[in-house]
Amino acid sequence: MFKKLPFILMTLTFVLVLAACGSKNDAGTEGAASNGSGAAAELSGNILAVGSTALQPLVEQAGQKFMAVDEYKNVMVQVQGGGSGTGLTQVSEGQATIGNSDVFAEEKLKEEAKAKELVDHQVAVVAIAPVSNKDSGVQDLTKQQLIDIFSGKITNWKDVGGADQAIIIVNRPSSSGTRATFENFALGTKVDDIQGSIQEDSSGTVKKLVSETPGAIGYLALSYLDDSLQVLKFEGVEATVENVEAGTYPVWAYQHMYTKGEPDAATKAFLDYMLSDEIQQTDVKELGYIPVSGMKVKRDATGNVTQ
Repeated sequence: MFKKLPFILMTLTFVLVLAACGSKNDAGTEGAASNGSGAAAELSGNILAVGSTALQPLVEQAGQKFMAVDEYKNVMVQVQGGGSGTGLTQVSEGQATIGNSDVFAEEKLKEEAKAKELVDHQVAVVAIAPVSNKDSGVQDLTKQQLIDIFSGKITNWKDVGGADQAIIIVNRPSSSGTRATFENFALGTKVDDIQGSIQEDSSGTVKKLVSETPGAIGYLALSYLDDSLQVLKFEGVEATVENVEAGTYPVWAYQHMYTKGEPDAATKAFLDYMLSDEIQQTDVKELGYIPVSGMKVKRDATGNVTQ
């Protein structure tokens, strides 16, 4: 019996060691699974956001800040312009992760079924203001005057109280959500492109052309406005954040970031980040957009405004 005691003690010690190791390994596995900041739980992936150039500055800036957050360092966010129609088409066809748009998908996608596949994420509001070269001599235009200018009936600034200068229209292509917003809520009608007008995809290029071309007129989101342009009142009302929020300035639209179906984890994290206080209360306001939460009126896909 005593001869067997050392062997029994060795065996018992070995079993206890194994049990302890097993308990330690189980605890380690559980910790990794529950640790949201652990390597196993880190988000990764590539996000391509394409579309509205009016929304582009905000998404670009937010994307850079998002990628600088440690837990999102393995997520790549790329942003491209091209217009709302392009963004909606590319996200619908799976060529982009997010389709940035100034308009509801139902307004741009011809096939209703494709529009219904998209999930709308409204991240801000943008106001669109008519702008002219600073030498136009005009500070305010009525709805009818804008219709007559963009339809080619009025061709000289002197006919609306300005300088004796030919009007040069800098317009956006038909795929542009900015154009759709301007036509819907400033003109109230679609207008054909007239001979001699200029078309540009990029809001940045429109700004440059209008500021540098004598007699030019165009329209831009508030995020692009500065002292290089004459910002025109619409029916006597300035395009300000306060007037848009109150519903007294009507030329505005939601800024949509559409996904095809529900977003994956990395994309959802980015969209949630877009709606965070960090972006909504700083970047959105600093870049001339309006937080959705600040709106005292709402607008549906048919253009109807409600309190």
